[in-house]
Amino acid sequence: MNTNKIKHIGVFTSGGDSPGMNSALYAIAKTAEATGIKVSGFRKGYEGLIDGDLVQFKSHELQKLTQKGGTILKTARSKRFLELEGRKKALQTLNANKIDALIAIGGDGTFKGLLAFSEICDIPFIGIPGTIDNDISGTDYTLGFDSAVNTAIENIDKIKDTAESHNRVFIVEVMGRDSGYIAIHSGLATGADAILIPESGKDLIYLLDKVKNYDSEDAFLVVVSEGDEIGAELVSSKIKEVNPNVDLRITKLGHIQRGGNPSALDRMLGIRLGVEAVKSLLQSENNVMVGILNNQLHFTSFEEVVKQHEVNKELKELLELFGKQKREK
Repeated sequence: MNTNKIKHIGVFTSGGDSPGMNSALYAIAKTAEATGIKVSGFRKGYEGLIDGDLVQFKSHELQKLTQKGGTILKTARSKRFLELEGRKKALQTLNANKIDALIAIGGDGTFKGLLAFSEICDIPFIGIPGTIDNDISGTDYTLGFDSAVNTAIENIDKIKDTAESHNRVFIVEVMGRDSGYIAIHSGLATGADAILIPESGKDLIYLLDKVKNYDSEDAFLVVVSEGDEIGAELVSSKIKEVNPNVDLRITKLGHIQRGGNPSALDRMLGIRLGVEAVKSLLQSENNVMVGILNNQLHFTSFEEVVKQHEVNKELKELLELFGKQKREK
């Protein structure tokens, strides 16, 4: 397709919501208006594409919402889009509304959907990484990750206060799906005694070795990623096996990590990625995600983005370094 003839861009948010999505939507609308392009938003992700649930975007309206968490377009996971019939209905919606290009903000599931959609739809697709899990290749950070980590840190700090008052062992479960990024960042930043992530098989061994003789006046803090195969409850039982005298509590932070105002980093990330998404369409990019690597804008094909992404080597080394170290008595 000749991208110089792009007159109407569709945009949607898909999968889990993440702080910073509204900043990206604002940047998309602002950049499109500056180049004379119309922008429409589809509500509820791929469901909106199928049902034609369309709203018109005006940048001055979105400008007021850059500090708001979540996504004003709503989001959803779509079983219907997994079927060819659902994708055909989505294509009919695009044709009926004369959509020339599509920008999707979401995670790997969103980009897998675009890859499947590209088999029957020939308009250009651009992706923006939006997930608190930070589990996508091709970018150092995804929209919402920094905000989620800051929320986790704020709450873990408060938990640590009460844990110190009672000499308790506290297990705090954070989100992250199958990725340990939130657990590592929030655990290291709060001085956790142990951090358990899906990508490591040694972390439980280090934890039990540390906690078996725990009788300190200080709190003992364990941060567990929700995707870890052990899980907070099983970690609790394992700790009790090696040290039955500990006073132990479990706290699951859950979806509180998704909400709240986006951090400065996530707001700026949304703006940078939103602007570049529109510019890249005018430069004939297609089926790529725009991300940030080494603080530089970077394009990665959807085929590379959806490959399995794990915690990087440096963070694994930090995890092992701090995980092995025992407290001095």
